[in-house]
Amino acid sequence: MSLKVAIQGIKGSNHHQVAKEYFGEEIDLVECMSFDFLVDQLLGKSADVGVMAIENSIAGSIIPNYALVYHNNLHIIGEHYLNINHNLMMLKGQKIEDIEEVRSHPMALLQCKEFFRDYPNIKQVEDVDTAETAKRIQEQQLKHVAAIAPQVASELYGLNIVAPSIQTIKNNATRFIIVKTKNKVLPKEEINKASLRFLTDHKRGSLATVLNVMSDCRLNLTKIQSLPVIEKPWKYSFFVDVTFEEYDYFEKAKSLLNIMAEDFKVLGEYKNTRV
Repeated sequence: MSLKVAIQGIKGSNHHQVAKEYFGEEIDLVECMSFDFLVDQLLGKSADVGVMAIENSIAGSIIPNYALVYHNNLHIIGEHYLNINHNLMMLKGQKIEDIEEVRSHPMALLQCKEFFRDYPNIKQVEDVDTAETAKRIQEQQLKHVAAIAPQVASELYGLNIVAPSIQTIKNNATRFIIVKTKNKVLPKEEINKASLRFLTDHKRGSLATVLNVMSDCRLNLTKIQSLPVIEKPWKYSFFVDVTFEEYDYFEKAKSLLNIMAEDFKVLGEYKNTRV
């Protein structure tokens, strides 16, 4: 029985590409048009595992996804980095001069801002997914409309790429996390990265104290993201990624942070793929 993998988007999307690279070709794809729906598929057991974009090297963090992981008790069991290439595509026979509007995911539009400075008359329209937009252009034969999507989308949906690799920064990568409702237990010797969440008071030195504990335990901070806690004014939650050479270092840090940090939670322990 094939593994059911939930992705944000449809076939031909970057999430689809990550699912194939991480799990292989023999997967049963569960297409979701939002991250909230993706989580629902996991919680309802319609999918075994999910792939979620979490941050981009240009546009930064996808902040709502941190909250989704925490509030739904998901476990991060792995990560995958994908180099992103955004391609401008249209119906065959159409040229770039024919474009009246371009549609794509907001993150894709943001990452291609510089390209469209030379085309001020093209209207930019936010849509739910890169590949889904490409598919709709083909199905509805939408003239004068372009999509920003991966190359595989042009192949799947029969569109012509009128401008390849239009992203502003060519070295553009997105980090994806692999999530499940249950933790995947790896041997300790294979675990060298973890994602954490904790609260601090809004007072001088509270965050520094926690970070000093991590440093003393020889953890390397690779990511920190803060979010206000809505139900607790002047409280902030911090989502942190750390790497370490020995699991024992992390185990010591966990025991200390459990005492020192409020509402401390490990969101995932997994293998670092960015070395």
